[in-house]
Amino acid sequence: MRQKPITTINEQLCTGCESCVKICPSDTLSIRDGIATVTGEESMHCAQCVAVCPVNAISLEGIGVPRPKTIEPKTRAALLSEIMMSRRSCRAYVDTPVERAVIEDLVTLGSWAPSGTNSQMWTFTIVPDRESMLALAEKTAGFYRRLNKMARSPVKRGFSRLFMKDVLGNYYREYHDSVELALDEWAKTGRERLFHGAVAGILVATRQGVSCPVEDALMASQNIVLAAQAMGLGTCLVGFVVEAMARDRSIGAMLGIPTEETVHAVIAVGHPDVKYVRPSGRKKVTPRYFQTMTSK
Repeated sequence: MRQKPITTINEQLCTGCESCVKICPSDTLSIRDGIATVTGEESMHCAQCVAVCPVNAISLEGIGVPRPKTIEPKTRAALLSEIMMSRRSCRAYVDTPVERAVIEDLVTLGSWAPSGTNSQMWTFTIVPDRESMLALAEKTAGFYRRLNKMARSPVKRGFSRLFMKDVLGNYYREYHDSVELALDEWAKTGRERLFHGAVAGILVATRQGVSCPVEDALMASQNIVLAAQAMGLGTCLVGFVVEAMARDRSIGAMLGIPTEETVHAVIAVGHPDVKYVRPSGRKKVTPRYFQTMTSK
């Protein structure tokens, strides 16, 4: 999602350590005259920079740290809430492998999630090492190279506008340039911005005949990422791969995933190459109530 930066840097506190620059997924920040500076035109508003800054020099307008009000300290609920609030999408990993037994434990915990009518009709595909992750990244990149070439054609965008609700045109306007930049950067510098160096991955899919397949898969995925956080691992859900697999069946075939299964989540897993010192923050949420007149 393209959004304008809402980041503020306290120049008196900033030490120019570059931690925020290295972790920013949108390249919103850079170092100018020894100080972190907003130089990009887009931002994900993820507040990763806030979480990683060692001197608390960064803030985002409208982003705070809301905490639950009724949870008592030093309880199981307090521990769980801290795990939930400290979890974030990791986009920087070291090359230390994750043991297969650990990944299998994550899958086991994923399978403890609720599912519609208790169907438990999910499947989990493990990509256990960096070499295999790179193979998946390259296969996915091939799909986006072809898609970008197609999106650059005015004729094909026109056809899409007339007969496909402008799907190709929307992609061209929203994603083409950033995807092309990432593909070029990978080719020229070796910086891989799909999995960001993650050494393993878990794909969560569902079989046919499930009453609520997307919900089942994503609840299992939430179990996995929270368990990984508790284990000191980093994770990131990578939607670009899910999208590519939905349109290019050869990616699933390479992974040995049957055609009757649908992948809903691709989770990168690894040991973080970043130290977060505080929760990243969230936008203010105002819940909506429904209450009948007689229930008051």
